Amino acid sequence: MKINIKSATGCPLPLGANPTPDGINFALFSRHAESVSLVIETEKKNNEPERLVFDFDRNIHKTGDIWHIQLSGLPAGIRYGYQLSGPWEPTTSGHGFNNKLTLIDPYAKELRAPDWGEDRSCLGKKCCGLIPDITYNWEGDRPLETPLQDTIIYELHVRGFTRHPSSDCSFPGTFKGITEKIPYLEDLGITAVELMPVTEFNENEPILHNPETGEKLKNYWGYSPLSFFAPKSAYAGNREHPLNEFRDMVKKLHRAGIEVILDIVYNHTAEGGWDGPTSSFRGIDNTIYYLLDPWTRDYLNFSGCGNTCNCNHPIVRNLIMNALRWWVIEMHVDGFRFDLASILGRDQQGKPLSNPPMVEIIAEDPILAQTKIIAEAWDAAGLYQVGSFSPHPRWAEWNGRFRDDVRAFMCGKPGQIPALATRISGSSDLYQHNGRRPYNSINFITSHDGFTLADLVSYNEKHNLINGENNRDGDNNNLSWNTGIEGPTDDPQILEMRRRRIRTMAVILFLSQGVPMLVAGDEFGRSQQGNNNAWCQDNEISWINWQLCEENTEQLLFFKKLIALRRTYSVFRRTDFFSGKNSRDNALTADIIWQGLRPGEEDWSYNCHTLAFTLLDRQPEGHTSFFVMLNGHRSQAATFTLPHPGDIPDAGCWKYILDASRQSLRDSLLPGKDQTLQGGEEVNVLPMTAIILQAKNTGS
Repeated sequence: MKINIKSATGCPLPLGANPTPDGINFALFSRHAESVSLVIETEKKNNEPERLVFDFDRNIHKTGDIWHIQLSGLPAGIRYGYQLSGPWEPTTSGHGFNNKLTLIDPYAKELRAPDWGEDRSCLGKKCCGLIPDITYNWEGDRPLETPLQDTIIYELHVRGFTRHPSSDCSFPGTFKGITEKIPYLEDLGITAVELMPVTEFNENEPILHNPETGEKLKNYWGYSPLSFFAPKSAYAGNREHPLNEFRDMVKKLHRAGIEVILDIVYNHTAEGGWDGPTSSFRGIDNTIYYLLDPWTRDYLNFSGCGNTCNCNHPIVRNLIMNALRWWVIEMHVDGFRFDLASILGRDQQGKPLSNPPMVEIIAEDPILAQTKIIAEAWDAAGLYQVGSFSPHPRWAEWNGRFRDDVRAFMCGKPGQIPALATRISGSSDLYQHNGRRPYNSINFITSHDGFTLADLVSYNEKHNLINGENNRDGDNNNLSWNTGIEGPTDDPQILEMRRRRIRTMAVILFLSQGVPMLVAGDEFGRSQQGNNNAWCQDNEISWINWQLCEENTEQLLFFKKLIALRRTYSVFRRTDFFSGKNSRDNALTADIIWQGLRPGEEDWSYNCHTLAFTLLDRQPEGHTSFFVMLNGHRSQAATFTLPHPGDIPDAGCWKYILDASRQSLRDSLLPGKDQTLQGGEEVNVLPMTAIILQAKNTGS
C-alpha cells in the first residue's frame, strides 16, 4: 500500500499528538535539543513495520522551545516516538541526549506496550506512542461528587484484586476484572475505589531475585511511571483498547455509586539515575524534568527511587496539570492520591517551599474543583508534613498519625489514651486550622505499604527475605504485636484474641471522625505472610484469595455492619469538630462525652488502657446516641459502667450493636434478654475488645 503523507508547519499547542481537521499535529517541548526528529511506524510488512522519519527544520517547525509538525495522510494504527540530538554531559551540563534512542512523548495518551511480564527491551528503541481514539460514548455519565465526609475508600491493586484463580473472573487482573466484582463492592458498602498506579510502568525492571526459588522479581506495585497519561495496557482484557476498557470500568462503577480515585506518581519516573534506562524525560530535556545537584549533576533523590521530578518548574507543572485535567475530562476520574506528595512542595534546588505553587495550583484549578485531592504528606528524604502539607482546605491527607496511634493502643502500649481520643475525634490537633475539617484526615490503619490487618496481629517482625534484599527493605517500625506467637498458629486462644483485635481496630477506623480507608482483603483476613513490603511479589502473597470470604464470613459481616452503621448515621461523619464539651458540661449541649470506666470520670493517665465515649446526634430528623467502649489491655478485662439516664438525654437504656468479642455477628443482632442494658449497668469488656451500644428509646 502506497502511503502519501504530507507535512505542514503545525502548531506549538497543544502538546502531544492531537488530531485536527487537516491531519495530526505533533508538538514536543525541548529547550536544549539541537535537533528533533519524529519517527512514525506504520503497519508491518514482512514482519517489520515501515519506519518513517521526519526531521524538524528549526526555522519552520520550532516556536520558542516547542518543536511541531502536522502530518496528513497517515494510515490508521500508526505508532510514534521522537529522536533528539544534543550533548551527553552527565557530569557537566547535566544533559542526557542520545539520538540512537526513540523516546516516548511525555504527552502520549496511549502506549502499545508488551503484555504483563513480557520482554520490554523495546522501550527507548521502538515507537510505542499511539494516537488515541477520542470518541467514546459515556452514555450521560457524570462525576458522582460524593461529599468527602461521606466517602469510604477501598484501596486496591488492579492486577492483584482479581488475579487469583479464586476470583472466578473471566478477565482476571484487569480493569474488566474490577467490573466483575462490582456486586461485591456494592454489598460491602464502600463509596470509592483507590487504584494503585495504573499508568504505564515496566514491571520487569527489578534486578532482584527470590533467594529461595531464583525467580526474577517484578515491580508489581507500579510506583515507577513511564507515562503520566497512558493507562497500563497489560491491565486491559483487550490490550488493543486500554483507554476504552478503563472508561468502561469507570462508567460501570459510577452506575453502582462508586467513585474512582487514582494513586498517581509525579515525584519520580522509571528512568532512575544515570545508570537507569532512558525512555522519555531524560532524553528530551533532563535538566528541566529532574532535580540535579548543582555541582555534581547527580540526581537529587527525595523519592528513594533514583531521581526526583522538578515539580515546581513551570514546564513540569504544566505537564502535571494537563495530565490531571485529562484524567478528569476524558477518563471521568473522581480524585487523586498523590504519592510522596511532599516532593510537590520542593523548589528547583530541592528545598521545601513555604507556599508551593504546584500544591496551590492543584487546589485552585477550576477543572479539578470537584475532585478529591489527597496527599501522602511525606517523602523518602524525611520531610513529614502530616497536618501541615497545605493550608488550603481542599487538601486531604493520609493521616499517618492516626495509623500509628491506633496501632500503638492496640499493641497494649501505655500512654496512648489521649492520642487515641484525639484521633477518634478527627485529629483536631492536626486539622482544626485554616478552615480545615475532620474530613481532611484520611484515616487508615493499614495500606498497601506495610502489614495487612491480619499480619498486624500475627507478626512482631517483618519477614521480607523473599524480596531478595536480606530482609533490609521495609519499615522496621511496624507497631505490631503477634498476640503471643509469631506467624500462623492453631492455638485457639491466640486466634480468638487476634480476631478481637482485628474487629476492634475496624471499630476505631469506621467510627472515628474523618474519612476511613480500607485495604482490599483486610475485611476477610488477607495475609502477606509477614511481608511488609510486597512491592515485588506478583504471586499469591499479593493476590487476594477470595476463598477467605467463605472462611472468614463472620469477619466480613462485621465489617459490612460497621460500614452500614457509618453510612446510616451522620454522627460518625461530622463536617465540623466536636465542641469540646464533656461530662462536666451541660449534657443538653454536649456532642461527645468522654469517660473512663465510670460516667463522669475521665482517665487520661499514662497507665490507663481503657476509653469510652458517648456520641450524641441531634439531627433534625431525630436524636440518637451511641456508647463505645474500648479495652486496650493485653490480658485484663475491664468493667465499664454505662451512662445513667440523667446523664444522656433520651437514653434510658441501651441495645447492643456490635461486640468484637462475640464469635458470631448474629449474637449481636438476634433479639434476646442480653440485648438490652439499663443505664448505670456494668458491662464486662474482654481484653483488646470494642463494644458499641445504641440508645434504645430513640426510635432507632
